Amino acid sequence: MSETSTLISCTGRITRAELAQVPTPPSTATHVPIPHAAVVEALVDTLSHRQISVLDEEFAVSKDGMEMFGVLDLATGFEGCRFAIGVRNANNKRFRLACTVGLRVFVCHNLAFRGDFSPVLAKHSKHLSLEDTLSIGVDRMQRNFEPMRQQVESWRAQQMSAAVAKLTIYRAFIEGDLDVPRHLARRVHELYFNPQHEEFQPRTMWSLSNAFTSAFKELDPIPQFRATAKLGGFLEVVAAE
Repeated sequence: MSETSTLISCTGRITRAELAQVPTPPSTATHVPIPHAAVVEALVDTLSHRQISVLDEEFAVSKDGMEMFGVLDLATGFEGCRFAIGVRNANNKRFRLACTVGLRVFVCHNLAFRGDFSPVLAKHSKHLSLEDTLSIGVDRMQRNFEPMRQQVESWRAQQMSAAVAKLTIYRAFIEGDLDVPRHLARRVHELYFNPQHEEFQPRTMWSLSNAFTSAFKELDPIPQFRATAKLGGFLEVVAAE
């Protein structure tokens, strides 16, 4: 499992070459299926034109091959962080073609789909231009790289006293401000006050955020996704106080 992206599938993972072998159903007057491999190839090509390379990728399809889910870890990022993209495509009208980007991305066959920003959501119609849709989407992604970087840098600069850090952990687990398993409170405390990596030695909001997300790794993938999804909003409230 990547530090940046998580893909959960009940059918196992496949390569991009195997994805190209998945059949595409015929079009109708109102619905034009898109080959899953064509989505991925167009996305990677669009990224390449903007000098964004893919370091790693994982894909999965539903049992009938009609739905595709994937994650791509990008070379683009900044000190200590790297961006990832989640992508999904359905040729059975269950959901639209979509992409999401973030410092942590989660894609699951149960339709859990999370990043920091989702710039692509397109219906499979005869008027859809895959290249144009992805080109606009990737441009939007690039514009949001900087705001995401700024938030991390802001948290890195926000110093925390031991008392405030302990109170934040208490509020999260004991007062229930964050709906996550209480047994992780001690683990968050240990990871924050005795960090395992030099990057998180400073007593900052960013280090505390890492302590939470590292503790969440003890959960199964879907509960981990839910906990991580709630964490950002909780810490934003704390940071603003």
